[in-house]
Amino acid sequence: MPRPTIRTLTLGVPGPHPLPAKRLATAAAALELGRKFFLHEGYAVQTVRLTTPSLLEQDWESAAAVDAVCARLQSDVDDCGIHSCSVGAAPADDPAFDLARLDQVPDLVAAYPALSWGTQVASKEHGLRVAAVLPTARAMAGIAERTPGGNGNFRFAALARVRPGHPFFPASRHRGRAALTIGLQGAEIVERAIPRGPGPVDPETVTAAVRAGMQAEAGPVVELARRAAAEMGVRFGGIDLSPAPSVSASIGAPLTRAIGGPFGSPGTVAAVAAVTRALRQTDLPTCGFNGVMLPVLEDEVLAWAWSQGRIRAHDVLAYSAICGTGLDTIPMPGSTPVEDIAALVLDVATLADRLDKPLSARLFPLPGLQPGQRTAFDSPYLIDILLPH
Repeated sequence: MPRPTIRTLTLGVPGPHPLPAKRLATAAAALELGRKFFLHEGYAVQTVRLTTPSLLEQDWESAAAVDAVCARLQSDVDDCGIHSCSVGAAPADDPAFDLARLDQVPDLVAAYPALSWGTQVASKEHGLRVAAVLPTARAMAGIAERTPGGNGNFRFAALARVRPGHPFFPASRHRGRAALTIGLQGAEIVERAIPRGPGPVDPETVTAAVRAGMQAEAGPVVELARRAAAEMGVRFGGIDLSPAPSVSASIGAPLTRAIGGPFGSPGTVAAVAAVTRALRQTDLPTCGFNGVMLPVLEDEVLAWAWSQGRIRAHDVLAYSAICGTGLDTIPMPGSTPVEDIAALVLDVATLADRLDKPLSARLFPLPGLQPGQRTAFDSPYLIDILLPH
């Protein structure tokens, strides 16, 4: 049986900030040990990442102090050979959090390329803070303006009802003692599991096949992760079975087989629900979203459906209402008013708050691009598309 690709080994590092360089070096060495565990067993490991408690949950005397902490963290992770480190989400859901602090985020995202960020606009503790939505949208627009091609929004998301312990960025933040979590490039497993043939495939058949595939392919990953975590001296925090796609492993392709027609046509909600039911029915120790990821700019089938006008943001949000992870890498013309971006974030947060489920919004306003123009990303992780009229 082919081994699934490990999308990320993510190690949660205890705080508070600023994190000592020695602690980061120890964490990087532990991640390298974990990576070698998987390589020795024949698994490809795409990335290793560090995640921390939310930097903006802490009180800082000034914006300059926050910048200094980020500069030091960027330098330290560079020295450790770590290219991805999440500094967590600003607790914008908390009425006590000063929303003016979000004004600094675009400059921080632009200045420190190893760091990933977010804002939490809704939580179980505080509910939905509507006032946090517009500053979050302004941050997205500012990041688009300050980073080449707007790519900085790859490292920023609006979060709603998202709790600590996620391996996937930029939703990830850490709490508690050091822990290892795993994220799979699970679209490969779904691709192998869903039967081929003239569709549509009965949803119960899809669920049974994907559940069996996940159990068979992710089960050994979990056992290996337990051993690796013990050797690393950290706890094992679980596996997120969300079937993450990539430019070379589509989640849209197997879903299209299950639908029996183009992605976005009638039956798409049922197919996405069938896959997520499978993820929720394994006996594996899970963490994070455990839902179908539909990143439009990271999946060739989804990108084609978007270019053809078959899906739009609210279609993807409808899929997320039953089982998805939210709006991910959603392309938007650079001229999109910030109020429209905010309204989309508010829709995501409202749905998450109403359904008590974690959702995120990673939106891509594209500077200078208008409907009918083609993107030109300078990234191996993003697919160029035509922005539809």
